[in-house]
Amino acid sequence: MERVVLLDEGGRAAGTADKATVHHEDTPLHLAFSCYLFNERGELMLTQRALSKRTWPGVWTNTCCGHPAPGETPHDAVLRRLGEELGLRIEHIELVLPRFRYRAVMGNGVVENEMCPVFRAVAEPVPAPNPAEVEDTRWVPWTGLVEQVRDGGADISPWAALQITELAELGPDPLAWPTGDAAELPTAAREPTTA
Repeated sequence: MERVVLLDEGGRAAGTADKATVHHEDTPLHLAFSCYLFNERGELMLTQRALSKRTWPGVWTNTCCGHPAPGETPHDAVLRRLGEELGLRIEHIELVLPRFRYRAVMGNGVVENEMCPVFRAVAEPVPAPNPAEVEDTRWVPWTGLVEQVRDGGADISPWAALQITELAELGPDPLAWPTGDAAELPTAAREPTTA
């Protein structure tokens, strides 16, 4: 059974919950992560969420999302999930948005409610999507995606739209973004516990 780390409003661990049951109309705040994988041309690998997903099935989003397990750092969780979702072995990732937080509600009332540090990777691997996780992938020019989000015309997940807006503030070239300060991560991400 996969478990997620529940958080209090200060970002401290407040227990764990079964991932299969944590997302509903009153989803508690929990720890997550997002990763954006770019190639050397500055293109982003978008992924389409599997149609069987409980939250936002079939929606296009950033490269990889997930939840650190109890006792696991977000950094290690990103590397694990890139392998599980896309069959990718990425050597190096960097924290870019340590304090990202959002809440989003699906049309059916299911809520996402996460403190979700955002990471960047640069590589050009050939993905092997796990069909239980990812329906499809495609490379897109970053600048065009940013413009679509600004114009409200990007058909992507609500968290990716918010993250892209914040990431664009780091500069126009995603390969040149400064790294984030790990000291700004939620406490539960800096000091993983098995609570």
